[in-house]
Amino acid sequence: MAKAAATSLFQNLRRFIKKPWEITGVCSDPEYMGPLRKAAEYRVRCPATPEQQAIIPTSNPETVYDIKYYSRDQRRNRPPIRRTILKKADVEKMMKEKTFDVNDFPPVFLTGAVEEDINAVGGGYQK
Repeated sequence: MAKAAATSLFQNLRRFIKKPWEITGVCSDPEYMGPLRKAAEYRVRCPATPEQQAIIPTSNPETVYDIKYYSRDQRRNRPPIRRTILKKADVEKMMKEKTFDVNDFPPVFLTGAVEEDINAVGGGYQK
């Protein structure tokens, strides 16, 4: 009983004694709402909970809800690459048939002799 009376007295005093920032300023306005919400007001519903149930079409086969990636992937929707395996005998036969000409290769970059400068003693620096 004494605890309840003390609590009641404390609540009555809180109504009359205010914090300094509640006397003047923005917080003193009767319409001011504190920045901290109550736990029941903070998050009424969970973000992962859908507001409505999704409508999934299932009547027509072409409109069936399908989220598979590979059925819509166009990069993998190509004909397979044809591969041939060459055996050593096949390669040797191809090399015997092929003859190389000088014109098959790119031209050589340096075709003339390199000429040295006679006056370039010491790396080209003058003394």
